[in-house]
Amino acid sequence: MGYDLQKLAIGESGYGDRVEDTLPPCPECSSEFTYEMGALMVCPECAHEWAPAEAVAEEDGVIKDAVGNILADGDTVTVIKTLKVKGSPTGIKSGTKVRNIRLVQGIGDHDIDCKVDGIGPMQLKSSVVKKV
Repeated sequence: MGYDLQKLAIGESGYGDRVEDTLPPCPECSSEFTYEMGALMVCPECAHEWAPAEAVAEEDGVIKDAVGNILADGDTVTVIKTLKVKGSPTGIKSGTKVRNIRLVQGIGDHDIDCKVDGIGPMQLKSSVVKKV
């Protein structure tokens, strides 16, 4: 008796009725076993919660900084958190300005391609920078 839990929902009669709409997979772990809880979508495997509107905004390809400002190619940003860098004894200190950024679809969440003075070329996460 194998039932597909994604396609079953409890109807008024208490028996499983087929759901016509399929729910989107989890944006964090790509699990297909997501469910709605109020206005949020929830993943039972990684416990990630998100609003369906956030998923639509992320799909648009808009990259925002830590404060919510929209970033564009050529912008100047400031690092808001001290970052450790492999092979560098100092790392990148908070407040370091990075000029002429380029937005890319990098590895993981690293979506900014840039050149940091004293360090060299690297990729940064948009969550650790603020637009100047």
